Amino acid sequence: MLKQRVLVAILLLPVGIDLIFLGGLPYLLVVAFFMATAVWEYANLFTTLGQRPARWLMMLGAVVLLVSRFFAGFRYDAHLLTALALLTLVYHMADYERGAPQSATDFAISLSGVLYIGLIGAYMVSLRQMPNGAWWVLLSLSTIWAADSGAYFAGRAWGKHKLSPRLSPKKTWEGYLAGVLTGTLTGAALAVVFPLLASHPLAGMTVGHGALLGALISILAPLGDLGESLFKRQAGVKDSGHLLPGHGGAFDRVDSWLWAGVIAYYFLSMLP
Repeated sequence: MLKQRVLVAILLLPVGIDLIFLGGLPYLLVVAFFMATAVWEYANLFTTLGQRPARWLMMLGAVVLLVSRFFAGFRYDAHLLTALALLTLVYHMADYERGAPQSATDFAISLSGVLYIGLIGAYMVSLRQMPNGAWWVLLSLSTIWAADSGAYFAGRAWGKHKLSPRLSPKKTWEGYLAGVLTGTLTGAALAVVFPLLASHPLAGMTVGHGALLGALISILAPLGDLGESLFKRQAGVKDSGHLLPGHGGAFDRVDSWLWAGVIAYYFLSMLP
């Protein structure tokens, strides 16, 4: 499984980096694909429990929020969320008339999928559109990958104390702390390397800022992983889908991105 994960990562990493630096519509399309697929998988988790979320409406809502964020920033978020909430309620009222037994719960599931994955996922678009956004996106994602790797290997070697026995029995405090250290050091190191690769200073990218952002992401982003585990445990499945061999589904990949995008965006917004 580990070899398969590494091989897929090696094959896709250059493409992903190219798309991050290319930006524009190609970057938006890739983010929209992952988020829409994650929404589909989110709906599927509850379908296994007998619920009837509005999966196509959820996917449409997520994509609309991402496209709006790309072209208009935060200007229309409230308007779109209001329209999506009302439209989703109407859909589930009609579905109840067609015989759905738990449409009130279905409404909550549908709306939560759009909010959690669509609205929060849109911060990956907003982050890319900030000054030097490509470098910050790459630093944020690299921090996640480094922290995950550090946590995995340290947890296997020294892990004894369970971090969250019910949500993720294999995660340990030892692994988590190693991940925080690895992520922090990665953020600091990349803040030095990236300006050299760019051949010019990158505004705000200092060793201190890189280390602090790396620490924040590696401390908080694992909550995204645990949050997805909450949904999977209730559904009784190991992975949200089978999009990437060895990596699971799209939701399995973006669970930490959701948190990292928000954290990095507001961290950079507060820099002088």
